[in-house]
Formats: sequence, structure tokens, C-alpha cells
Amino acid sequence: MKLKELPNEYQQALPILKKIEKAGHEAYFVGGSVRDVLLHHPIHDVDIATSAFPAEIKEIFSKTIDVGIEHGTVLVLEKTGQYEITTFRTESTYQDFRRPDHVEFVRSLKEDLKRRDFTINAFALKEDGEIVDLFDGLNDLNQHLLRAVGNPHERFFEDALRMMRGLRFVGQLGFDLEKETFTAIKKNHSLLEKISVERINVEFVKLLLGNYRKKGIVNFIKSQCFEYCPGLSGKEKELQAFAGLSEKVIKYESQAWVLLIDQLAIKEADIRAFLKSWKCSNEMIKIVQAVFYGLQVRKAQPFTADLLYQLGERQAVLVEELLWFYNKSPNIENVRENYQQLPIHSLKELAVNGNDLIVYFDKKAGKWIKELLTYLENAVIHRQVANQKEELLQLAKKHLD
Repeated sequence: MKLKELPNEYQQALPILKKIEKAGHEAYFVGGSVRDVLLHHPIHDVDIATSAFPAEIKEIFSKTIDVGIEHGTVLVLEKTGQYEITTFRTESTYQDFRRPDHVEFVRSLKEDLKRRDFTINAFALKEDGEIVDLFDGLNDLNQHLLRAVGNPHERFFEDALRMMRGLRFVGQLGFDLEKETFTAIKKNHSLLEKISVERINVEFVKLLLGNYRKKGIVNFIKSQCFEYCPGLSGKEKELQAFAGLSEKVIKYESQAWVLLIDQLAIKEADIRAFLKSWKCSNEMIKIVQAVFYGLQVRKAQPFTADLLYQLGERQAVLVEELLWFYNKSPNIENVRENYQQLPIHSLKELAVNGNDLIVYFDKKAGKWIKELLTYLENAVIHRQVANQKEELLQLAKKHLD
């Protein structure tokens, strides 16, 4: 097969390939970007594989960075951009199910492609647009089939994360797992215990945000991979309920976690511990906690001024969008409008501050300032007083008296 026209991302990188080939070596575009081109999806990364060894690449290009030279990867800096160029390689046994004990550079493209995870990721693309397909990946692509390259048990023993990647591709692409490939995932699912939670987190989140999330989750359950994911062991029934939610695509990671936590019936007080076990960032945890709380309130009643103010516009919209998954119709514009109509949107907008209170009452700083500012803040939000300095000071005096 030959592409009629190369995407712009490839055309910009063509001088890199030509330069390597001019020096007497082979060079190809490889990996997921080739698959995405064939599926008419946007390209995110342009990866290049070559028969040239790292030292030879550094001789060809004047500006390079050794980003992963022990694995054969050199970053080349050119006017058109930065490109990771990796030498063809074979890999030895995998004692820890994620990293090879030894990497050997080779000159053979076939030897390099043999170590790829799935056939639809084992394409190579020549500079003239010709697709090199050594493992019948084009046929699998046309049949929407996800098949491991070679022996699936070997592929998953090499890197157990490939099982989660396979499930992720199901969730993103809607492909079916080839029978032997799925059987190998189910048989070897316990190997996920050897993989860092951080790596599993990346694949799981991509699955949750996929266009075919339900299909991905169903396979996640059937393969029993969930048994080796933080906080999910024994939660088959809850995960099935999660899979049964509206098939509308989830927009953001925070929303995905909120929906999952809600279906798992995790208590609000336990959310932080659950997300920490997944190695989520403190910022993500903070957002999820706020959106989860807002969702519980919003499912029962419309937004109040207090809740809008507490959440902020961004998080209030995240809450409202989740109503789709509970057979309720969200009104995003109404949420935005009501938020904008709040008299203030943060304490910083209050017409008085702590220093104003200290001067006005001629008192030393203390706990009373925070308490009084909170009282004034609530009074303004509920339109009991205008956000004017004099009126606020008079209300503060009346309150203290």
C-alpha cells in the first residue's frame, strides 16, 4: 500500500529521513503515528526508526541530545522541529516484565518491528509513502482487530503494561481483541502487579476518555485486569454499573474519576486515599473532591449561589456536564450566566480587606478578622448588602455590636 500524500507533519520531517538515507542508512516513520494516518486521525508524535547506530546519527546531525541513548534514542534538533530517532534494536529477556535485561542494536527493520506490541502499531512508512507491513497489520486494521505481534504471551511477558495498552486501544478505537490476544491477557492479567501504578494510570485514564469507553471497560472486566488495579479488586459489579452509564464521551480526566468514584460508592472522606493509591496529583485530587461534592448536591437540586461561589465557574460547569450520565439535561449556559451574576467571585473582590477592618475598628489582628470577612463575604453573596466599602464597614460594626 502507498499513501497518495504524506501529512504535513511527515513532510516537515522528510529532510531528516533523506539526510540519514544519504549517509547510507535506512530510515522510516514508525509507530502509532502511521496507524493514525491510516485511520485518518490527527498525528501527535512523529517517531523515526533507523538502521544507523546512535553514534552515526550524532555524526550526521550537528545538534543532538542523548535522551535515551542506552536504548538507542537520540533527539535531533532541526529548524523544522525536534525528532526522536531510534536505532533498530532487539531485546533480551524481561526479568521484571517491563524492562529488557539487554538491548542490542541491529540493522534489520524486521527484527525491530518484531518487538512491537500490536500489528496495527508495527507499520513502517517510507519517505515515498509506501507502507511496510510485515505482520498483516493492514488486514487487522481493516477488520478493526487488535492482534499481538507474534506470540501474545511473549509480548505480555516482555512488558505487562501492553495488556492495559490493548484494553486502552479498545476503548479509544472500538476495535475487537483477537481471540488469542484476549486469552493471553486474561491468562496473564496478574502480571500487572509487576507494573508501576503510574504507568497503569496513564493507560486507564486514556481508556476512560475513549470514544468506546463502554467496550473498553467491558473487556477490562472480562480480562480480570481490574483485580490488579488500585481499589478495584472485587468491584466487578460496580464496574459493570460504570460501564452501563450513558455512552457519551467523558471530556476530562477529573470527570472520569468522579463518575467512577460515584459508581464505586466511595465515601467522600475516602476519595483522597483512593486517588492517592492511583498516584494522582494533589491538584487532580482537589478538583475531583470539589466536583464530586458538587455533583451530589446538583443531582438533588439546582445550583445555589453558595455552591456556585464555592466551586467557581470551571468546576461548576464540570459538574453540570456530568448530568448527562444520570439521564438529566444540563444547562451549561444557565450555570455560566448565574455564576457571572454573582456579586463577587472570590474574597479578593470584596470591597474591604483585613487591613481595612484593623484600621476601622482600631484593633489588633486576630481570629476575628477572618470570621468577620467570612460573614461579610456571605452577606454580599446573598445580596444582603452591596459590595461597597462604607456599607460593608457599617454592617461589620453592627455585627460586632
